[in-house]
Order: sequence, then structure tokens, then C-alpha cells
Amino acid sequence: MTDEFRTHDGLTLRYWSWSRNPDRTLPPVVLLHGFAVHARLNWEGPGTVEALVARGRRVYALDARGHGESDRPHDDTFYGESLMARDVRLLIDRTGADRVHLAGYSMGAVVALLAAADDARVSRLVVGGIGAGAVEVGGLDTRAMPPELVSAALTAEDAADAPERTRGFRVLADVSGADRLALAAQIRAVHRDALPLDRITVPTLVLAGAGDPLATRPEVLASAIAGAELTVLPGDHLTAVRDPGFAEAIASFLARD
Repeated sequence: MTDEFRTHDGLTLRYWSWSRNPDRTLPPVVLLHGFAVHARLNWEGPGTVEALVARGRRVYALDARGHGESDRPHDDTFYGESLMARDVRLLIDRTGADRVHLAGYSMGAVVALLAAADDARVSRLVVGGIGAGAVEVGGLDTRAMPPELVSAALTAEDAADAPERTRGFRVLADVSGADRLALAAQIRAVHRDALPLDRITVPTLVLAGAGDPLATRPEVLASAIAGAELTVLPGDHLTAVRDPGFAEAIASFLARD
């Protein structure tokens, strides 16, 4: 099932929902995807949605601004994870729930941290695909993915002309059918301020692929969030989400509430 809502700055965002004999005593789960993909590619394809639905959960997944079937302006002022966190609060409003579980990957993990720090309805949290960078540079690790090089890769006329270091983002955008100019606007507006990790007090799981260059030293992030747990899985930034242990780790952790 799909639906949409309008943001405070006039964008229309699309979200997806799934359920199968849901247990109404359990809070819904809200999923936030990573950069350059979309909700269904990040969460439905690898099996995370099914793992949650099979446990009686209602699941919602948002196509972030600039991604998937949501509006994709090319103006940098419409982007940044802080604005995306505001969008998440609107989606939580749409669920009608007084508490939700929130899971985000990569860009979506930064959004999830910002949302959880400010919204008391988030009662359990999973963040994947990020590590020490979330503590040391305030979000996605721009030391591993310099925004100016990612933007250059996305805006190059030909993929062969993209900077070699960030060419993978161009390939991912092309494969997923993304709007490259919208993605370039988001990466230029990427969150760079300190994240309010001290304000996150709910049970939290940090998930990272052992070979993920964007989630190095995930123990640094886990240590910065009170009581957070850490699970390291095989794979890199793209393949860790397809490891069978990824969906199982999320579903099992969120089942403890």
C-alpha cells in the first residue's frame, strides 16, 4: 500500500506500508533508506520488511525527499538530514501511534538519530551503515565520501568522467534510476554538525558491515549512545543489507519491546 503527505515546505513525499495479521499491541516500525536508493530497494528487496511483517509488525517506509517516488527538487535548500528528520515526524503523525520503532540505514541512520533525539514517540532505534563518522564528523563519513567528489560524480555528463573515488555512487544512482541532480543537491547539503547523541536514551542497536568504509569503527558510535548494542555483519556498505543476519538482527532487536 502507498500513500503520500505534504511537507512543511511544500513537497509531496510518498511512503509505503505493509502488514499481515498485525499485532496491534506492538508499535509500528518506520524504516528510513540510504542515499541514492529508495524505500523498497533498501528494505523490501533484501527481506527486512518480510522479517518484520512475519513477526506481526506494521511497517512503514518513506521515500526521502529527492529519492524514489517522492518529490525531487534540484535546489540545495530543500535538503539535509535535519529537514528529513522533520519529514519523519510527519510520517509518525500519519501512523497515529503514540510510540514507534525506528530503523535507518546510512543517510537514513543519520536521519533516525536526529529524529530519535527530538521525538519522544521513538521508543527503540536501529542505525546501520554508519560508524565513527557519526561521532567525529557529524553524520555520514565525509572523509570516505567527500561531498564535492560525490556531487561531481553525480553531475558528470558521462559516468566514465566521474571521479574514480566516488564513481560507485554514480553507478548506484544509475542502476536505481535515481534523479542524479536531486542526489547532488542532497550531498551538498549533507549534515555536518555534531549529532545530539547524548539525547538518545532509548534502546539502540548499531549495525555495520565488517568491510564497510562508511561505517568504520562502529564501536565508537555504539559507545557514544547510552546502552547501545553493536552487531557487525559480513559485507560492505551495499552487501551487508543482503546478509541474512541483517534483517534478522533488526527484527529480533525490535521484538524485545
